[in-house]
Amino acid sequence: MSRPKPEPRERYRHISRIDTRWMDNDVYGHINNVVYYSYFDTVVNRYLIEAGALDIEHGAVIGFVVETHCNYHAPLAFPQALEAGLRVAHVGGSSVRYEVGLFAAGAPMAAACGHFIHVYVDRVTQRPAALPPALLSALQPLLITP
Repeated sequence: MSRPKPEPRERYRHISRIDTRWMDNDVYGHINNVVYYSYFDTVVNRYLIEAGALDIEHGAVIGFVVETHCNYHAPLAFPQALEAGLRVAHVGGSSVRYEVGLFAAGAPMAAACGHFIHVYVDRVTQRPAALPPALLSALQPLLITP
């Protein structure tokens, strides 16, 4: 099985700063693997909130994470400044596959690459729901073609 390669910054449609915290490091002196998933969640939801596509308190439709994955290519550590690249690889009727690259600030290649799949559900029934127009509009600039 071949190991996935790190991806270049230009493959991502949106770049967002991520601040590392002291508690993100593990005893080995680098960011613990589980924290990367928190960064994925942060960059996706920050983008959606800023784009007006996600109302975390009152929105009728909310996203549930159903799958995450990460390949690690180089260590990152506090107090290093990070940047997260974001793109959308697939939009379904009620789901979205977000892809994230985590970069040391200014680095051309990702230190980690992964994906994050949301299934959007009705807040009350928690059953899959059609993606709202505001969400579809916010996803459009991030969408890549295979």
